[in-house]
This record gives sequence, C-alpha cells and structure tokens, in this order.
Amino acid sequence: MRLKLLTAAARAWTTSSHLTNLQRIPILPQVQFSTPNTHIIYATLTRQAHSHTSHVPTRASKGRQPYLNSPSFNHFLAMASDAATTELMADVESNPHGKRPAQNQNQKSGLGKKRQQKKFKKRDRDMKNGTSDDVLATDIRHLRASLSESDGGDEGDEVSVAHESLPQQGSEIIVKVLELSSTGDALAVHEGSKQIYVVPFAVPGDVVKIKVYRHLREEQYTVADFIEVVEPAPTRDDSRVRCGYFAKCSGCQFQMLDYAEQLRIKKRIVDKAFRNFSNLPPELIPAIQDTIGSPLQYGYRTKLTPHFDGPPGSARRNNKTPFAACPDIGFMFKGKRATLDIEDCPIGTDAVRLGMKNERERMSTEFTKYTRGATILLRESTKRVSKDALEDAEPPSSVKIETDMHVDFKTCVTDNNATSTEYVGDYVFHNPAGSFFQNNNSILPVFTDYIREHILPTNPSTPIRYLIDAYSGSGLFTITLSSLFQGSTGIDIADKSIEFARTNAAANHLPPSQANFIAADAGQLFKSVTYNPDETVVVLDPPRKGCDADFLAQLLRFAPRRVVYVSCNVHTQARDVGMLVRGETGGAELAEGAGAGTRVNEKGTRYAVESLRGFDFFPQTGHVEGVAVLNRVDADSVGNGDTAAPEAVTR
Repeated sequence: MRLKLLTAAARAWTTSSHLTNLQRIPILPQVQFSTPNTHIIYATLTRQAHSHTSHVPTRASKGRQPYLNSPSFNHFLAMASDAATTELMADVESNPHGKRPAQNQNQKSGLGKKRQQKKFKKRDRDMKNGTSDDVLATDIRHLRASLSESDGGDEGDEVSVAHESLPQQGSEIIVKVLELSSTGDALAVHEGSKQIYVVPFAVPGDVVKIKVYRHLREEQYTVADFIEVVEPAPTRDDSRVRCGYFAKCSGCQFQMLDYAEQLRIKKRIVDKAFRNFSNLPPELIPAIQDTIGSPLQYGYRTKLTPHFDGPPGSARRNNKTPFAACPDIGFMFKGKRATLDIEDCPIGTDAVRLGMKNERERMSTEFTKYTRGATILLRESTKRVSKDALEDAEPPSSVKIETDMHVDFKTCVTDNNATSTEYVGDYVFHNPAGSFFQNNNSILPVFTDYIREHILPTNPSTPIRYLIDAYSGSGLFTITLSSLFQGSTGIDIADKSIEFARTNAAANHLPPSQANFIAADAGQLFKSVTYNPDETVVVLDPPRKGCDADFLAQLLRFAPRRVVYVSCNVHTQARDVGMLVRGETGGAELAEGAGAGTRVNEKGTRYAVESLRGFDFFPQTGHVEGVAVLNRVDADSVGNGDTAAPEAVTR
C-alpha cells in the first residue's frame, strides 16, 4: 500500500502544473531513496514527468548533477523517505486535463471518511479549488443542468444517466460538440444519450467520430479520443492548422480556429472563472474586458523543453543499459503516456526551432551515452548590438533581427545553469536559463505597459508612492514600474531569484533606493516593509496554484491601498480575488460564525474589483493570463475617485 501511495504521489507531483508552459520535469539518474522499492517510482516519473511543467528543467547532459531545488520535488523526496502516508495523500488531488482521469483515489487508498476530512482540514481548506479537475467538473455540471432544463427534466435525470447503458470502451461512435470546457477540451453528447463525452481537438458545432476510452460513472462523463471530423462547425477551418502533429500532440488545442475566435473563447474562460470560482454575487464582478491578443500567434515561445523516455528497463535500480537506437524526442501524445517524436514546433521562435534541430542532430549520434530519460532545455537568449558595432558580433547558430537602432542576435541556450538574456522594450533581464520567465516575449511590452497604465488609481485622494512586488522572481514588475514610485521593493522566497533581480536592477541602472529586493520567508513577506499601506500598491504574480491562505492573511493584515493580481491560472485567481473581496482567507483558526474553511480578517480589510482582463500569452492553446485590479474599500472613501464600495461595482 505504501508503494502505491508513493507512486500516486509521484504522479501527482509530475502533473502538478499546467501543460501550457511546456516545461518538463527532469528525470533524475542518481537520486538515492531511503525507503525500500521506492526506485520503482522512476517508471512513473519517466513515463509521466514530461507532460506538465516544472520550474527546474534539466538539460540532458551526461554526468551533470541535476537541479534539485524544486520545492515540489523536495516535497516528493520527503514523502519518498519516511513521511507519513497521510502526508502523501495530501498531494493526490490534482488531475490536469492532459492526463487520463484516475479512478476514485479514496476508494483506492481505503482511507475512511473522517481521515479524508482531517487531511483536507490540514491543508488550506478552500485554497484547493481551481484545479483542472475542478474546472472540468464544473463545466460538465453546468452543461448537464442546461440540458436538463432544456428538456424539462429534473434531478432524477442524474440517476438515469448513472444507470444508462453506455457504449463499450474502445468502440467508435459519433458525437456532437455542444460546449468548450475551460480546460480546452470539448464537451459532446451521443444521439439518444445524456452522457457527456470529453473530447480533445473539437469545437462547438463539430460532429466528430471518437473512440471511447473510459466511462467515469460516478462523475457521469466519458473520456474519449478524437478520431476525425465528420461534419465541421462553421468556426472550424483545418486549413489554418500549421503543425503536422496537431490533434496528436497535447500542446495546442485551437489551431483550427480564427484568432479572433480564440480571443473570444479566452474572454469567456475568464468570465466563467469568476462566475464559478470567486463565490461572489454577479453585482460584485465587473464586466470582463476583451482579451488582449499576442502580436505573434506562431513563433512566439522563447522556451521549449522536449524530452525522451529511458530505454526499456531503465527504471530498475542500477540498470545501466544504454539506448540501442535514438529515442523519440518531443512532447506527450494527447491522452497517452507516450512520447510523440517531434522534429519541429511552429509555436517556438526561430532560434528555439533551430536549437531543437541542432539538439536532435546531437542526440542522433550521442544517444548511446544515456541510460535514462531526460529533458532537453531550449531557451532563447538575445545579444543586442548597436548598428555601428556589428563587426564580428554575430554568434554562431544565431538568428539575426534588425531594428532601426540595433541588431538582435537570437541564440538557443541548452545548459540549464547558463544565463539567458531577454529584452522587454528597452529593459534587459538576465536569468538562469532553466528558471521561470514569461515565455512569450512578443506580448511582454504590451503586457507591462498595461500594468504600468493601471498600477495607479485615477484621481486618488491619497497619492500612492510605493510598490511592493510579491512573488517578484527576477524583478520584471519591480524594474518596469519603478520609475512611477518613490520606492519599490520586490519580495521573493528564493535567494537565487533575488540575486538575479538585483543584477537586473543594476543592468537597468536602477539603484537600490529605487528598486530594492528582499529574500523573505514565506510566512513573513511583509515584515521587512515599512511602507505606509495607504500609499502602497501590491503586485501579485503567484504560481498556478495561486496564493496560499497564509499569504492572503498577511496581505489583508498589511491592507495596501491597491492590488494588481496577475495570474497564469484565472480559476485560482478568481478564488483568491473572491476571498479578498469578502475579506476572508482560509486557515487553521476559525472564528465563531465564519464560513467553513475561513477565518475572519481582524482588521476588516476587504477589496472591490475595478477591472478584469485576459492576455493571450499562449495562442493556439486554451490558456489565458488574467489581470485583476482591486481597490481597498474604505467607509469614508466612496466617491473620492480611488475606490468604491462593492455595492457600487456593477456588472
């Protein structure tokens, strides 16, 4: 049983982030486990680790010690040694839509109901909402309710669906697509049935042939594989598809759609996220603004991380058998635990695509050096040269881009520990090549300009003089916004990020008095900040899981005048924004009369939402970046121009 739990935890860890970033978790060749038989989990890691993201991809280099600083991986190692099994099960919750739904974990583990409740109570309670499973389940529930209402049905319909005779697994049937889930997958029905089928690579109005993969009776939906289009929807035009691997690779969902339609879909995703996950009444949610598109719809990704699986038997302890032939190198098949061999990826920049070609050529002769699967890092880096200094400036294997003032030479970095350089407008940023930085450089100037235009309120009663950039990373927002403030401070829990943030501030000629950076413990992020909260705006850009309960509690205690929340997961963003608007947060201490899983904010701080908007960082996919602007609600400030009570916010 313990081995099964560890394997489940490994699967949860490998799939804990969203596919969009296309970063892959490293396969680690020399990790020593203290628990007997835990090495068997390598089989799970090798097969699955590459279908979702990690912040620490590792280049496939023989003999190099891999990066081991991922918090999620360190947590996994702790679980793989002597951690209690109840700790293990705390991570077996996420099941992103790129992975086949698992059977009911509670039934598998045999944990009793009380034990399960205790496990969830130990975590941040309502902070777990917003996963891909939650999103898919919510969309299916709403579609089922809509179908029942249109048929004049009632609650008994769910019972009839649960006992409905369904087609055999593996059979091929024709379905009609009714809706798109916010996961990017289509929701379809079979004629004469109320069962909902989850189908990739289809859009509303399509009639498609599918292959039934698995019926999930309890959840009342079926997972299916896409076979072909029988009758296309009016919005579908397959001549738009520019990738030969589309409808096989799990990376893109929308290449058949006009880009304007993609932006409309992403606006609906933001709208549904706040309707379904903020737990706010409609009158407190402003109308969603149009999604800002990417200047590039292809050739935009500055980072890709293709991978290859290990040779047969590589998961076994001390197995040193090399490859007999060059393995498939690429990304995951949609819905399969197998690697799709991909020679080229058209959403990558020209430099990244050139790097992919070079790495595939290298692997064709060096594959015998590897006895494990690995991830290959492809990160674009820019060398900017003025036009009067071009002599001998061009690096080998580079892509040359000329502007009126300078020439950019784009190269592809494959060493995880090397430094890459990016320009956002006139700002320069240096980062460890394997670390996180936004992967669509073409939209970053538009995006940072928007944040700059909305970071300050219009006609404030009290001027805002200070900026706090929480989750600051290497300083993107602190540096691009610092000129607007008397003082700016970026805060992050990672010492390495702060080190590079200070380097970037110096590279942009910003003294510490203008752009300061602090490495702080997660539980005390605001302790070292002496800014007056009435004169302070906070920018948030957390990871996909959103803010945790402790951070939201700190933020409400600090009570800044204004908050700008940036997120790559609009569902967890909606959850967190809802808590800020209500002035509540999850936590271990429940106040009398508070809702389940909440504690009362002792200062009474709460916020009103000023605006909500999406940005398309990942064209051709179902993912959208969200920006929410909030103002603190003060009893005496209604009508002063810089904030409004929630009742004054209309939809």
